[in-house]
Amino acid sequence: MKTIQPVSIWYNGSMREATTLQAYVINDNLIDSAIFYYSLTNDDLELLASGNLKISGDDYISYETNLDAWNLISDKLNLIILV
Repeated sequence: MKTIQPVSIWYNGSMREATTLQAYVINDNLIDSAIFYYSLTNDDLELLASGNLKISGDDYISYETNLDAWNLISDKLNLIILV
């Protein structure tokens, strides 16, 4: 789990602030692609948005560590990790 720069998300009829990114691998073929599940939550860990994100090509080749994965996911989602 990573703290992110707050982003506004439309959720059930009102704007909410997501402050936390959570992610984990749901599939990695160990050759050329991986799929991550991600979720964006508020300070109370209420789920505001979620989805799957596929990493492949040069992104997959450069993905070697957990930090690399966090950076790829946050870049793809246009999020800024704070901590």
